[in-house]
Amino acid sequence: MQSHGSSLEALTRWVDEVARLTQPDEVVWCDGSDAEYAGLVAHMLKTGDLHPLNATTHPRSYLHRSHPSDVARVEHLTLVCTAEREDAGPNNHWMAPADAHAKIDALFDGAMRGRTMYVIPYCMGPIDSPISRCGVEITDSPYVVANMRIMTRMGAPALARIEREGRFVKGLHSIGDLDPERRFIMHFPDELTIKSIGSGYGGNALLGKKCHALRIASHQARHEGWLAEHMLIVGIENPQGDKYYIAAAFPSACGKTNLAMLIPTEGYRRAGWKVWTVGDDICWMTPGADGRLWAINPEAGYFGVAPGTGADTNPSALATLGHDAIFTNVAVTADGQPWWEGLGEGTPVTDWQGRPYDPANGPAAHPNSRFTVSARQCPSWAPESEDAQGVPLSAIVFGGRRPSLVPLVFEAKDWAHGVLVGAAMGSETTAAATGAVGVLRRDSMAMKPFCGYNFADYFAHWLSFDRPGMKLPRIFHVNWFRKDADGRFMWPGYGENMRVLDWMIRRVEGLARGHETPIGTVPAPGELNVEGLDVPPATLDELTRVDVDGWIDELNAIGTYLDGYGERMPERLKAERLRVSRALDAAQHRRAAQVA
Repeated sequence: MQSHGSSLEALTRWVDEVARLTQPDEVVWCDGSDAEYAGLVAHMLKTGDLHPLNATTHPRSYLHRSHPSDVARVEHLTLVCTAEREDAGPNNHWMAPADAHAKIDALFDGAMRGRTMYVIPYCMGPIDSPISRCGVEITDSPYVVANMRIMTRMGAPALARIEREGRFVKGLHSIGDLDPERRFIMHFPDELTIKSIGSGYGGNALLGKKCHALRIASHQARHEGWLAEHMLIVGIENPQGDKYYIAAAFPSACGKTNLAMLIPTEGYRRAGWKVWTVGDDICWMTPGADGRLWAINPEAGYFGVAPGTGADTNPSALATLGHDAIFTNVAVTADGQPWWEGLGEGTPVTDWQGRPYDPANGPAAHPNSRFTVSARQCPSWAPESEDAQGVPLSAIVFGGRRPSLVPLVFEAKDWAHGVLVGAAMGSETTAAATGAVGVLRRDSMAMKPFCGYNFADYFAHWLSFDRPGMKLPRIFHVNWFRKDADGRFMWPGYGENMRVLDWMIRRVEGLARGHETPIGTVPAPGELNVEGLDVPPATLDELTRVDVDGWIDELNAIGTYLDGYGERMPERLKAERLRVSRALDAAQHRRAAQVA
């Protein structure tokens, strides 16, 4: 590809600069074609970067094994480089831009010798959507190219849009020498630039994903008046054919993908309810002319965690993975099928490092092993995923793993209260994970590792959408993980969560009155559809009960957490916390008076 038009001069100049610095043997501009992808796969099969899987059970599917030291995001090496430290905020690791460029460019010097440098033009979101944004990733990893083709709209159409718009996010990546001591993922929000070296792992190397679609995009969104969020988007269709779109944020291990691909229980299916998957991980939302928030999934594929994905937990995800998928760090059965813990069938013979499987070595599949697959292969894929204007949001849901205190579902009083609910969300650790039970880790809006600027400014940006003319989504909080005194889950979860979504939709439509409490509105007795549900009435009551004393302590802890972000914390959010605290105090006094 020789000529790219005058508006691509900046791009070609940058590519030339990178080539001079990194010194690759060859430079290839990627066009995103089927032939190019087939050639990359053939090359990686030859080099051993990919291994073929069973062509009968998993046609055109492959296994990639990463270096054992390179299997996850590395948050302590992930930096946000703004001129002022305060702009990155206490929620990010920071380095001054000039120092950061000098440090990482020294590592890029000659890093691609003996390798091919690939130039990947890509679009995050439907290629013709005004909500979408383009980028170019330069990488020396053919594995990255193959994954970016699945995860983004990549190649010639993206390059044409870049030529038309004249702007794009610059991403430079090299696997380097995979030395953890020479590994950095740096973000320069003011320059719309990402530099990543020393890792071939997904989130560190597929720069369109968390680096662009969240860290850089959140910065763009703040300046341009939209939101880039770590949220799934799911469509709920009622028996009358009305569709309601819900965006939902959960920290890891809280059932995000399961909700995105939820299969309604038999009773709901029989009644004519359907669920449509728009996105499983990232949501970009922008105000429309009608005042509603319209959302797109900027990704074209799923980069999902394999362990725990099975016929019982997520049959839709399993069905999606039947062909044309790339698996990373999973185990393999004797007949060449991918395997991981929680799959529910098959026996591993080779572990994720390629060794004969021995339980003494730990899990057969790495706990963070992944699959990459086109979203269109999902049985519940929503055709609206390709709509240029996006889908209108009726509700935003926040959730976390809270064994106690937090009800099954409650609705925030208004937008400002909803922002507080999102800012306060988090999950409690389990004994299996840390040895310390019940330690609450707050992860505001599930964005703590991904917000590209100061969290206090981020909360202020959320609050800024509450203005005349806006018809904002209702905000809810859910908790599928309440436990009883014996440590058993009180709510069955999975497909039964449809009952909670049903109540939310009735709230949106004004068909459920709910019961007002100091922390928000919970389902009134009889409002949750419990037909055919094997949950005792006393348990249902407990799931919607508000423990006033416990919540007074919670609101105090929330205040301490918010104060940790310093002077920029918006006064409106502090006032909202105070309002809820006072409502709880009043409820406590009323109860004391009744007892007296």
